[in-house]
Amino acid sequence: MVFNCLIRVYYEDTDAGGVVFYANYLKFFERARTEMLRNMGYEQDELMAQAGIIFVVRSVQLDYLYPARFNQLLSVSAALSEVKNASLTFKQEITHNNVVLCTGMIRIACLDIVTMRPKVIPTYLREQLKHEH
Repeated sequence: MVFNCLIRVYYEDTDAGGVVFYANYLKFFERARTEMLRNMGYEQDELMAQAGIIFVVRSVQLDYLYPARFNQLLSVSAALSEVKNASLTFKQEITHNNVVLCTGMIRIACLDIVTMRPKVIPTYLREQLKHEH
């Protein structure tokens, strides 16, 4: 399943030329993954408190194809391409008017909130994520 959310480009997201600063694409991807979890009924602060886990970025591969610009309304997608015991891999895209601006493969690790070591994603969540995959 592909989850999509809309994100407006604000002035603070851009450089002096009105083009989105390259690192801000990571923020847009992060927001889409967070909204995907929220849409599934999971808040990350509740997962921290109740399951003792956090999700952290393990690796990122991005391809910048066209620039996003000030005031554009972007569609940011998040789709699971792999669900493992303690990690998730997302395929993500940012588009504007159906033109792909940026693509990414982002691997997320599940960590124990106390030890900061890898921890198995709780079964109830992992099964739901596999269903979304």
